[in-house]
Amino acid sequence: MGHKVNPECLRLNISRDWRSRWFAPSKKQFVQYLQEDRTIRERLAKELAAAAVARVDIERSAERIRIVIHTARPGILIGRRGENIQRLQEMVQKIVGTQQQMKMDYMEISNPAVEAQLIADSLAFQLEKRIAFRRAMKRAIQQAMESSKECKGIKVVCDGRLAGSEMTRREVYRAGKVPLSTLRSDIRFGTSTAHTTAGCIGTRVWVCRGELVPIDRRKAQPRMPRAMPPAHPPTAGSPAASAS
Repeated sequence: MGHKVNPECLRLNISRDWRSRWFAPSKKQFVQYLQEDRTIRERLAKELAAAAVARVDIERSAERIRIVIHTARPGILIGRRGENIQRLQEMVQKIVGTQQQMKMDYMEISNPAVEAQLIADSLAFQLEKRIAFRRAMKRAIQQAMESSKECKGIKVVCDGRLAGSEMTRREVYRAGKVPLSTLRSDIRFGTSTAHTTAGCIGTRVWVCRGELVPIDRRKAQPRMPRAMPPAHPPTAGSPAASAS
């Protein structure tokens, strides 16, 4: 049996938070919010294809919706004199309607070389440009391991008709350690699809950024002594009572 579990879903409410944070009072409104979130993400991914967007967080309240875009190129997102982000706000406002006030913010990604989603998108873009897949995968691994000390390991998978071959195959490259089942490990996961002339090629990337609670710190903390159970007086008929 396979153990294909998304490492970010496995860590929800432990070290990860949901990308959509809201509460729907009814089942009909839940479906409406879900469709709106999907439409917003698809439209933003299409409009900001060159802005290196890693994720889009959506927060809703009764009368307000807030969208946070995590990007490595905030200049492309903002545009000249803020024209681009203003146009995106108007586009999203049409999707959610005029009943809710909409606010769009952005967060800059300081090191895109260790962001799993950006690495997967970059690999897909290079495969579409007919760059050798082995060269692209090894280069992505080298850049991630050399760019920052926080990257403890990386795993890259490409699956499909690689190099235009007749049969599909899977290539896996890794460096360092990527403990997927260790919940204290900070694992980032990203997927993307390259649309080539031979067919679709999927890319998946796992990046380990160390541990949230290091083992040395846990060992340094003193262990609390185990409380001894209270002593009960001997009851009538017990051996201790008869001996006394």
